[in-house]
Amino acid sequence: MKDNLIDLLGTKLPADKLADCLRIEAESGQTLDKIILRKGLMAEEELLEILAKSMGFTYRANLDGMKAPESFTKRVPMQFARNYTLLGLAENNGVMQVATCAPFDLFPMDEAASMLRLEIEPVLVPRMAITAALNKAYRHQADAVDEAIETIQEESIDDLAGLVNETEDLLDVANKAPIIKLVNMVLFQALKMRTSDIHLQPFEDRLQIRFRIDGVLYDQEAVPKKVQEAVISRVKVMGKMDIAERRIPQDGRATIKIGDSEVDVRISSVPTNQGERIVMRLLDKTTNVYKLDEIGLSGDHLRSVRRFSQLAHGIVFVTGPTGSGKTTTLYGMLSEINSAEKNVITIEDPIEYHLAGISQIQVSNKKGLTFAAGLRSLLRQDPDIMMVGEVRDEETARIAIQAALTGHLVLSTLHTNDSAGAVTRMLDIGIEPYLVASSLIGVIAQRLIRVICKECKVAIDPTPDDIALMQEVKMKVSDLPGGKLMKGRGCDACFNTGYTGRTAIYEILKITDEVREHVVNRASASLIKQAALRGGLITLRGDGLAKVKAGVSTLEEVLRVTQLDME
Repeated sequence: MKDNLIDLLGTKLPADKLADCLRIEAESGQTLDKIILRKGLMAEEELLEILAKSMGFTYRANLDGMKAPESFTKRVPMQFARNYTLLGLAENNGVMQVATCAPFDLFPMDEAASMLRLEIEPVLVPRMAITAALNKAYRHQADAVDEAIETIQEESIDDLAGLVNETEDLLDVANKAPIIKLVNMVLFQALKMRTSDIHLQPFEDRLQIRFRIDGVLYDQEAVPKKVQEAVISRVKVMGKMDIAERRIPQDGRATIKIGDSEVDVRISSVPTNQGERIVMRLLDKTTNVYKLDEIGLSGDHLRSVRRFSQLAHGIVFVTGPTGSGKTTTLYGMLSEINSAEKNVITIEDPIEYHLAGISQIQVSNKKGLTFAAGLRSLLRQDPDIMMVGEVRDEETARIAIQAALTGHLVLSTLHTNDSAGAVTRMLDIGIEPYLVASSLIGVIAQRLIRVICKECKVAIDPTPDDIALMQEVKMKVSDLPGGKLMKGRGCDACFNTGYTGRTAIYEILKITDEVREHVVNRASASLIKQAALRGGLITLRGDGLAKVKAGVSTLEEVLRVTQLDME
């Protein structure tokens, strides 16, 4: 077998490199595959294919669609499976197929065989594919947090101050103090469940853990009241906050690791009558910036946004409440217009994604670097395109408009309910109507709606309640494909909610001559919107209903986020 392997490797590697690897193997006792990978002589996928051929094993490039048998996840602890990158794939006649990326490591295989009380048949799979599948296989093991809660004893809060690293690896829970283990497991579980915010809310008898998933808050475990202070102090230590100060609000930041990826955590604490309340916002640094065609923009809307981003000058606002995906849309526009010929600069608070080739500036009010001050400095940096995180006051708005009028494309956000409201907001904060009319080229209003889970999506006949909702939005059963509504039944993949992930619905206001005339005359938002509707504006609710007809989301979701959009 070894000769066969060396012959196969000889067809891919220069003779001197292979001889050097064999020499290191003989001298150090390290396995040949690890030496080759460490030296970067071959890609892992290519090496595993050769190993599989020489050893008579199966090779799989990915584990898409594979589900780990319950017997594996019950008998093999998550920590063991992660440490040795092993995952059961299928059980047949007393033999368990197990994915591995290290076939020469015999100890983990022997241990897994004794835990499973089955024979093991190795299947060679790249490390990243096994790691991704492990997350799915073990994601429902909520008892890990319960177990951590059970082991907690009241600890000295003062001892926690020395127990924090620069970047904490959530998977490294062995030999950790129970409080640290508990907080790590809460963070780990939150990341597995696609959580955007973790709430630690104190009550009279408990500390309630709550996760915001796809925009909706869900209660999770409750921590005993007696260890509330220790848990909150641990979180504050992670965020480099003052654990002795409990009377005033504090903000902190931390970076945590989960395997190879890093997650930024923004931590906020406020004092309440039951103790300090903590909210942690999770920002995954490894998340890719979405492209414009991936965020829910339909054909006409996509063309409009692309046209805005290709204009040489003017100002474009993206509006909506906090957490409605405004920044994601702006980054999508920036990634599309980012090129070597353009000088693109942003000023943000905070910088949520890092974009290659773009200069990004972090606002720092303490140092005097406000949006207005930063924007004024940006104008001296010869920019083509500027992105301002938010227009909050007249000074920032005035500089942004002057920049747009002097030949720059400015992208920014505003907090208004709809697209027409952005125009009147500019007038309300003191900008002259003629300046708004001559600089503004478009307003994009948006909301996020949950997407029906693909795993449990079913077509159903509308119930009387559904028909009543449809009548409320002037929609007929005949508008639906085949007269059927799409809904999610609820399954393990979506945590029985019927929804997985989110997409956006949009309302895009183009500044036509009629709209411009209304702006100059200081018309109300409703008059501006009526003029836009005559020009073909599709409202937020209209775009949402189109997504209901397409089977992307449900009527309940669209009505939940467009309550004020009554046309």
